[in-house]
Amino acid sequence: MPQQILLIEDDARLAAMVQDYLGGSGFQVTVAGTGQKGLDLHRQRQFDAILLDLMLPDFDGLDLCRTIRADNATPIVMLTAKGEPMDRIIGLELGADDYLPKPFEPRELLARLKAVLRRGITEPAHRILRFGRLEIDPDAMEARVGDRVCDLTAHQFNLLEILANRAGRVLSRDTIMNALKGENLASFDRSIDVHVSRIRAEIEDDPNKPRRLITVRGAGYVFARSQD
Repeated sequence: MPQQILLIEDDARLAAMVQDYLGGSGFQVTVAGTGQKGLDLHRQRQFDAILLDLMLPDFDGLDLCRTIRADNATPIVMLTAKGEPMDRIIGLELGADDYLPKPFEPRELLARLKAVLRRGITEPAHRILRFGRLEIDPDAMEARVGDRVCDLTAHQFNLLEILANRAGRVLSRDTIMNALKGENLASFDRSIDVHVSRIRAEIEDDPNKPRRLITVRGAGYVFARSQD
C-alpha cells in the first residue's frame, strides 16, 4: 500500500505538480487547498507525512503546525516562500521535521520527504497524560477515570486536552477559543462554560466542588496539576 501524504497548499498549480511527481514516485497524495480542510483531513485519516505551506489563505501555517503537532507525531515538512532563518527556526521549534523554501526542485522535496519518513520508522510514542486516576489518551481521543471511560463529545475531549496540556496555567476563555480555532467553531454551539460543566461531570469526584478543573473568577480556568 503506498504511503499516504497530505499536502496542504493553496497554489493549485504547485499542488498538482507535487501530487503528480510524488504520485509517480509511489506515494498517494491528498491535496487540501485550505488550512481548515487540511486539519479536517488530518483528524479524519491517518497520514504518513504532511507537507504544509506556511502561507495559507485562512490559517497561519505556524499555528497550523502547532495544532497538528499537538494531535500526534506525524512528520511535517513545511513549504514556504519565506526564506528568513527565523521562520525556519520557529517552524522547527513548533514541531516541523524539516523546512523547504520555495521555489524548490521536486527531487529535493522527494529526498527530504523520504528522509523524514525514514526517521519516523520507529514505534510511535503513545503519549498518555496522567493525573492521578485520570488518564487522557490523545491518540484514542479517550479519557478514563480508573476503569471508566468518560462520556465526552469530540469538542469536549479537545477542550479537556487543551486544558490538561497546559496544566497549572490559567487560561482565559479567549485563549481557549484561540487554541480551538482549528475546529469548526460554529459547531461549538454552546459556551465553553457549559462544556466545562459537562467535562467536570465526567472527571470530578464531586462536580459541584471541582478539584481538577477549577474556575478562576474573572480570569478563566486552570487544570490542576495534582490533587490531594
